This record gives sequence, C-alpha cells and structure tokens, in this order.
Amino acid sequence: MITPDMLAMAKDTLDMFVFLAAELTILFLLISYAVGILQEYISPAKIQQILSAKRGKGYIIAAFLGAITPFCSCSTIPFLKGLLRAKAGFGTMMVFLFASPLLNPIIIGLFAVTFGLQVTVFYFAIAMGVSVIAGYTLEKLGFERYIKPEAYEAPTSKGCGSSCGSKAKPVSKWVRVWRSTWADFKKVLPYLIGGIAVGSMIYGFMPTEWVASVANDDNIFAIPVAAVIGIPLYIRAEAVIPLSAALAAKGMGLGAVMALIIGSAGASLTEVILLKSIFKNKMIIAFLVVILGMAISAGYLYQVLFPAV
Repeated sequence: MITPDMLAMAKDTLDMFVFLAAELTILFLLISYAVGILQEYISPAKIQQILSAKRGKGYIIAAFLGAITPFCSCSTIPFLKGLLRAKAGFGTMMVFLFASPLLNPIIIGLFAVTFGLQVTVFYFAIAMGVSVIAGYTLEKLGFERYIKPEAYEAPTSKGCGSSCGSKAKPVSKWVRVWRSTWADFKKVLPYLIGGIAVGSMIYGFMPTEWVASVANDDNIFAIPVAAVIGIPLYIRAEAVIPLSAALAAKGMGLGAVMALIIGSAGASLTEVILLKSIFKNKMIIAFLVVILGMAISAGYLYQVLFPAV
C-alpha cells in the first residue's frame, strides 16, 4: 500500500533527478566548452609546463587550481578530460581530481560560516595534503596505465563526409569546439543519467534520522559508516554543509560529520559512474580508496585533536 510518506519520498526523488539532470547537463556543456576554447589559446605544451611535477611544484599548483575552481565532483570530469587531452602529468591531474570538489570556494565558505575557522582550517589542510600525497603516490605506482586509451582522444563530430569535397565551408573555432563538446557529452550521457537516477533514489528514500542514528558517538564504527554513506548520498556543495549541521544537531558526532562531507563531496556515485568513461576498474577502486581513506582518517583525527569541539 502506498503511504503519504512514500509519495513524499518519491516526489523528493523526482525533484532531485530533474534538478540534477538539468544542472549537471548545463554544467558539463558549459565547462567542456570553456575548456575547449581555452585549449584553442593555450597549447598542450603550455599546460604541461604549468602542471609540471618537477620538485613538486606541479602538485601544489594543481591542488590550488582545484581549490579556486567552483566545481562539484561531477563537473570536475570535463575539466579532467581536457587535462588528459593536453597530456598534463598524471599525478597532477589526480591531485586536481581529488582537490577540486573538496576545496571549492562554496564548501570552504559554508564550512567557515557553519563550523568556524578552526574546523575549516583543519578540513582544508587534510583535503589539500591528502590530495597531493595521493596524486604523487598513484603516479609513482604507475596507475596511469589504468586510464582508458580513448580518454586521450578528442571527440569528433559527424560531418558531411567525403561528399562535401573541397567545397566544404570552413567553420569557426567556436562552432568546432561546440561540435566537439556535444560529441563528448553524448558519450557520457548514459553514465550521467544512470548515476543521477541512482543517486536521486538514495537521496529521496534515505531519511536523515536514520543516517544520524547509525553515525552517532555511541557507535564505534560511526566514522567509517558515515564515510561510506556519503558516497551514494550525492548532495550539492550548497546543501551538504547545512545538512551536516542538521545531522550534528540530531546527534551525529562531528568526526562522523567530517567523514560524511568528504565522502559526499569527494566521490559521489554519479562521479564514480562518469569516471567509468575515463578509468579502468582498478583506477576507480584506487580513487575510492583515497576518498574513503581521507574521510575516515579525517574523522578520527578530528576526534583526537578536538575532543571537546
């Protein structure tokens, strides 16, 4: 029997699906197009030079580049594709992938307003430090071999074929970049819709009261549980901090809150599904291990350093 609560949850699911589908489609197209235009003016060699890993400078630059780009975990993907096609260093690309959704200005600003400066500095240091270390480590371990070969290829749009001959009209760079962007979008669309559908269902049918009850201070596994819950519970940066504050008010420990924020912002289920178009399974597993490890270690470290906060 369908209850009013079930109808309300179904409505929340549908609303979230429509909102995310529209938002992420627009973001993906805009960011992909912007990256394509930038590549028209900035050569791959210049990008390689900027993100050079010599003496570790490239890693730091990539981390701060992630910190100043207001991307969520999903909208980071088109920028990552641009870096891949520019043949930027693998380690620095991974640093950007980890840091961008975790350190975007929206999250940092909301963190400061909601939890205070001390918690914000702790969060920033953990996210920045682990992102740099993880990117460096994955490069040294040779994980670059787990990138799919087609991820390096720029998409091609269907033209008029050989029948056009020499009479084909030249197109401007703006049109050329748009065609490439659209072709790229069509490739990832099944992953995008699938991830949004699953994430929206989890969002609509997973009550916050249950999340708080399994991740309170009385549960010794609260922090790992919160980190794992955060990944399928895809929440936009604008909502994750207020939601986390509400969960803390309902009894969730702040260490678990920290783990939930990192898990949700750093590796949403939609992003993981999108990464399937770029990475092989072993690389995706490594990505999840880094995010979960960061979330869990940050949660426990927070409890140790700030037991009274």
